Amino acid sequence: MYTEHLQNVRPAYVVGGWLIALAVASFGMFIFVALGVADPESIGVGPWVSIAMIVGFILGGIFVGFRTGEAPILHGIGIGLTSILAWVLINGLVTLFFPEQEWASLSGAMTATAILAQIVGAVLGARWGYRLAVRAAEHEAGG
Repeated sequence: MYTEHLQNVRPAYVVGGWLIALAVASFGMFIFVALGVADPESIGVGPWVSIAMIVGFILGGIFVGFRTGEAPILHGIGIGLTSILAWVLINGLVTLFFPEQEWASLSGAMTATAILAQIVGAVLGARWGYRLAVRAAEHEAGG
């Protein structure tokens, strides 16, 4: 049985899971644009963005849950919250070095929905990865 304690959270795996989630989501959007089902001019809205993002964060969560075997819910929440940290850092750097740059912004509701979808996807993936790790360990111990 796992325990959800902050001391069981491994920040390196959270960042690694977030990078995997970002890569898979980006690749998914690339495929959707290449297939012609998503419009590259309207990236940021629509069902294809949501599908790519949720699948990406589920796979990132699976990686972390399988590798750590501890605190899958906290790891999943950490993966989702890493997006907020990255957003703040990127916006701060761009504002500092390129003040004339204009950003397309999302509404508050859309931003909250995206972050919530990322957290839910990463938590579900981390729980799934944890269960896969437990099954693998039981299979290894049993023979």
